[in-house]
Amino acid sequence: MSRYYNDYPEYESVGKKQEKAKKLLAKLRKKGTSVNPVDIQGRRNIVTTFWGKSWCQHLESYSDYSNRLPRGRSYIRHGAVVHLELTAGRIEAKVSGSHGSVYCIKGKIDPLAEERWKKLKKECSGKIGSLMELLEGKLDGAVMEHVIARDTGLFPSPAEISLECDCPDWAGLCKHNAAVLYGIGVRFDEDPTLLFKLRGLDHEELLDSADVLDSLGLGGESDHIEDDSLADIFGIDIEPGDVEPPTPPPDQKKKKKAPAKKARRKK
Repeated sequence: MSRYYNDYPEYESVGKKQEKAKKLLAKLRKKGTSVNPVDIQGRRNIVTTFWGKSWCQHLESYSDYSNRLPRGRSYIRHGAVVHLELTAGRIEAKVSGSHGSVYCIKGKIDPLAEERWKKLKKECSGKIGSLMELLEGKLDGAVMEHVIARDTGLFPSPAEISLECDCPDWAGLCKHNAAVLYGIGVRFDEDPTLLFKLRGLDHEELLDSADVLDSLGLGGESDHIEDDSLADIFGIDIEPGDVEPPTPPPDQKKKKKAPAKKARRKK
């Protein structure tokens, strides 16, 4: 019986697609192929964290992707992305296709422009309290707006993403590529530092205190910060006399000398 009906592939249930992906994964492993599948089985949502959700929302905001991404969601849900590896600027993936086929995908993401990174660091200077706070996405609202801003944040535009799939689909973003894009969001759930690695960045630079001073024009010349600079940094007014000199410890206080007793004259 033909696999096609009126030029369309024969319908496959979700359960059948999932079973097919599992068999392909087992086959690749049996051959000794190193694979790192994207597994979201049992999840209600594809992504669950700040970084994963923000990545997917960013992609869905582009009309270039709007018609192709829904098929990618279907593929990622039934475990079709049997391998996904992200390195500095590079993407490698294998996706289970129709009727037991496996498609290989290679791609790259452009590094973030240096000037854009400098501007982003300046906007975030002094506003991120810890590495954990950054990676968990527990940031101040203004900082979050900066890091995920569509045109000036960390995420790439479609023009900065290049994916090549060896499937016969001629579309620029085939369903296999779309599944990989959602898979990247799942990887960000697991390890947010991968976003910075893909963009050629060191995420710890957002926490570097030297950048805070540099952004204010205070770095490199002196370790001493004048009062007017402190006012600019912390948003306070410091007037002469506001700061009292420290009280010396008790053992350093000057002891008052008792008045000398006058000697009595003998009569």
